[in-house]
Order: sequence, then C-alpha cells, then structure tokens
Amino acid sequence: MHSWVDGQPADALALKSRGLAYGDGLFETIAVKAGQPLLLARHLARLAEGCQRLAIITDLQQVGDEVQAYARAMGEGVLKLILARGDSARGYAADPVAPARRILQASPLPQYPSAHAEQGVRLFPCTTRLAEQPLLAGLKHLNRLEQVLARAEWQGSEFAEGLMRDTSGRLIEGVYSNLFLVRQGVLLTADLSRCGVAGVMRAELIAQAQQAGIAVQVRDLCMADLEQADEVFVCNSVYGLWPVHGFTSLNWSPGPLTRKLQGIACALLDA
Repeated sequence: MHSWVDGQPADALALKSRGLAYGDGLFETIAVKAGQPLLLARHLARLAEGCQRLAIITDLQQVGDEVQAYARAMGEGVLKLILARGDSARGYAADPVAPARRILQASPLPQYPSAHAEQGVRLFPCTTRLAEQPLLAGLKHLNRLEQVLARAEWQGSEFAEGLMRDTSGRLIEGVYSNLFLVRQGVLLTADLSRCGVAGVMRAELIAQAQQAGIAVQVRDLCMADLEQADEVFVCNSVYGLWPVHGFTSLNWSPGPLTRKLQGIACALLDA
C-alpha cells in the first residue's frame, strides 16, 4: 500500500523536511485490525500533547480523519503516523506558521513467537543510557538514536527486548516497550518526567488497573525494585503484554496480576 503525505498517495518527502534534517516531529505506531486503528483516542491525545509542548502546528481533527481513512484502506497491519514540523530552509529556526507534514505508512503486523506471550521473555541489559531531558520526556518524538544504539547491542532470539536505564541509573523502560513490576500486589511503573516514552498501552493499563481497584504507583524505580519484584512484564500498543521471565541472574514466573492485565491488553487489541 502506498504511503500518504498530507493526505495524498506519495513515495517521496521534501528534502527541506525538518523531520529529516533534525528529527523535529512526533510519531505514533498504531495497530490496525479489521480496518480500525486501535487505541486511537489515546494515540491522538499523546500526539496533541506533543504538538502543544513542541509548538507544532497541525489540525488534529484532520490527522484523525486521515488515520481512520488510511486504516480502512489497510485492513490490517501497523500504521505509522509521522508528524514532522513544516519545511524550512537550513538552520535551527523554524517557520512559525508552516503547517506540519502528515505522513502515513503501512507495515504488516509483526509475527512474534507465541512463547513471548505464553511463557514470557528475557530482557537484555542495555548499556546505552537514556539522557534526562524533561522538555521531551514522555513524548514519542522522532529522535530515537538512543533506542537504535540500544537495539544494536544484541542479536539473535535469546532476548526479545532490552531494559534501559537513565544516566542516573533509574529503570525506565524497554527499547520499544514500557516496564511494569508487581510487588506485594502493587503495580509499579517508572516515573517518565525526565525521559522515556509514555506509551498508550501503559496509560490504558494504569487506568484499567485503577478502575479494578489495583494499587498503582508511578515512581522512580531502581535495580533493587527489580530484584524484589514478584512479577515483571513489558507492554506496547502492537503486541500487548509480555511477561518477563528473566533478566541477568533474576527469574520470574508469569503471575496472576500479569495474566489479568494481559487479558485486558489482548481485549484492547482485538478489534
């Protein structure tokens, strides 16, 4: 399926794109089933926050309409929405009135081994650290070189994900997932006010857990929290939730809270 640029089929982008030159923009990775973009409201809410914080000019209603039209044409797969700040000449200064470029791309749904969801995955201990930058924290911006470097640290199938810390040593997230721990029935996930991506599945699972009366703490996490965890899992908006069964010398079994939330994640991704 052709990509769309600004609502029209296209296979090229202007060389003056600030997304290309500076990574100046945002993106969303959206699962599509039966022509429906899943968790769209949360994706658009995160995009709106990013546009507000980065002062990117766009019509979010138009973006949402285009995503839904593109998803209907796709049928099934992964839709990548890129919103790049409007084109400009060389230099960091942006044109304050140039509208953002809207780019939509389609990919097949990834085929992960069923064991990832059933038995769980092992996490690789990434040495690449996430820089602490509160101005960008939580956003899914186009600057992903830290994740590129981290993902290059391992090859093969032993590890399905990598665990990333920040420059102060706090546990933050996976390379392409958010991290949760369970300790004595309490659901723990990292404070993302300094760095990291506030995933839409993360947000949905926090909300669903709170509605179910499960205690949730969003706070700084350290290695001691991981060592003391009863259950560990990672999640994102494409594969849902994977239990974690190992990290270095640590081992866990998928526990009851992990399985409960995994069922919720599966339902959210079943159009």
